[in-house]
Amino acid sequence: MKIGIVGAGMLGATLARRCTAAGHAVKLANARGPDSIRDLVEGMGTRAVTVAEAVADVDIIVVSIPQGAVETLSAGLFHEVPDDVVIIDTGNYYPGLRDQPIAEIEAGLAEGLWVSRQLGRPVVKALNSISFTSLADGGRASGAPGRIALPVSGDDPAAKAVVVRLLDEIGFDGVDAGALAESWRQQPGTPVYCTDLDREGVTRGLDLADKAQSPARRDQFIAQMLPALRTGEKIDLVALGRTIYGAP
Repeated sequence: MKIGIVGAGMLGATLARRCTAAGHAVKLANARGPDSIRDLVEGMGTRAVTVAEAVADVDIIVVSIPQGAVETLSAGLFHEVPDDVVIIDTGNYYPGLRDQPIAEIEAGLAEGLWVSRQLGRPVVKALNSISFTSLADGGRASGAPGRIALPVSGDDPAAKAVVVRLLDEIGFDGVDAGALAESWRQQPGTPVYCTDLDREGVTRGLDLADKAQSPARRDQFIAQMLPALRTGEKIDLVALGRTIYGAP
């Protein structure tokens, strides 16, 4: 498949590397332009392009930028993108860490729905529940014991099926997590977030998600992660997540 990734941060760049290694034609873009990521893509087989080029002539578009930055994307960016192109939203809302408060999300709107409204296009919520380190190193062959599973939310079954297939090709199981309105079940603060569960664990974790408690658990996760971010110390996000959320 032809894949365009908007966002060359840790997750976006790691996903570009995994998808390219799986045989897909990948274009990677960021807000600063292709020259700023030439060194990043060197040797990957991934093309560094502009944001406009990343969304042109592709089968899948991945939006992998900070939540608040979604509003800065050009209003006409997707106008010429065909309706059958699958758009994946990998983002997470981190108030107090990198995002300014977003009133609709604070009021309970699922983050994926908010992104969909900003883009003016349907999206599939996926790859937001895994750290870039687990994405880089955690892939396993289909059927392998303990294979990490990732929830996939959206309103178009065909689009979700495309995403599940892509996940399988890069080493992960996809679990249908229902409609986009239910994607709050895979947001930060829920049992499936950064806990690297298998298919059964993700299924249980989605059922156990508590919408009322998840913002406080998200904030606890951020608070315990912050010292390491400030000092550059490595932190085991999976262990942290499992401690906060418990093992489903």
